[in-house]
Amino acid sequence: MKVFKYKFSKLTISLIYTGIALCFIGLGINIYSIATANIREDANIVYPIIQYSLLFLIPILLLVLLVSLLLSSYYSIDNKTLKTSFGIIKSKYDINEIATVMLDRATNKLSVFLKNNTFFVIVVKEEWYEEFIDTLCKANPSIEYSIKSKENDENEKNDKQH
Repeated sequence: MKVFKYKFSKLTISLIYTGIALCFIGLGINIYSIATANIREDANIVYPIIQYSLLFLIPILLLVLLVSLLLSSYYSIDNKTLKTSFGIIKSKYDINEIATVMLDRATNKLSVFLKNNTFFVIVVKEEWYEEFIDTLCKANPSIEYSIKSKENDENEKNDKQH
């Protein structure tokens, strides 16, 4: 099985790390507010317990989501399946259902087209495109590989105008 890590932009990575830092800050503030609060003097003890539980639950869930994005975002190819993982969101595609892999030079995007007329874009380092395509085509030699270049787009536009 070959694994290709998801490529996040620098802005996305900085936002993820900022979110993680804010989760820890939120947890610290919640711990401080619980330590300084006198829950026993409240008229109804149930409401503060629910409030503090939710104040802990939200940053912890967000922290798990953000850390999973960093650690578990990848594409993996074995002989039967192409698996995509984006944090806790995972998908699996049968290699035999892949019809075409297209590299669009104008947008520099690598797209995988399935036989059911759906597609998804692969987001890995550009240096890994060829290795990704080779691995995918080795798993299923009937996959068609095409390159859509800038020159082809201009020729198609000129043909449509005439």
